[in-house]
Amino acid sequence: MIRLTTILLVLSTLLVACGAPTANRLGSDGKPLPQLYRIKNSDTSKIQFRILDAVNALRAASSRPPVELDSQLNAAAATHSRDMSNQNRPWHFGSDGSSPIDRIRRVGFPGNLVGETISETYETELETLAAWMDQEDTRRVILSPRANKMGFAWFQESNGKIWWTLIMGADVFAPQVSRNAF
Repeated sequence: MIRLTTILLVLSTLLVACGAPTANRLGSDGKPLPQLYRIKNSDTSKIQFRILDAVNALRAASSRPPVELDSQLNAAAATHSRDMSNQNRPWHFGSDGSSPIDRIRRVGFPGNLVGETISETYETELETLAAWMDQEDTRRVILSPRANKMGFAWFQESNGKIWWTLIMGADVFAPQVSRNAF
């Protein structure tokens, strides 16, 4: 009896293992369709520090000094991400006509704006950073030698679309670098 039970257990295990694998759904290009990237509220600091580490690794590879997260720039980035969603368009001006400079002043950031990068996507923060690095204008902002502060935030809609905002800033006392240093 024990032998029969053991054989049935082994056979059932083998049958389960031989079952049809869960196939990835493929797009018209033959590549797997992306999975929906859902961000939980508890992921905020994890995502911000993951992007900070990635940005600083890219900056180090380009002989640039590291940047640090700034809570005021994070707040300005979060406000703009939500506002872009409300406007349903990725652009650098707020629904009230505000510019990136206006937004960092509103949150009390005492330094200077170096630049802002934005995105409307369903991709992760690291995929978005890679896309920004592929574009000369956004790469220049991320690697600016003048930057020593960074803000990063997003707004995710219920359908999964994510509005990302990255703001690079510089302390008032940060040394000014020649524009030719890029």
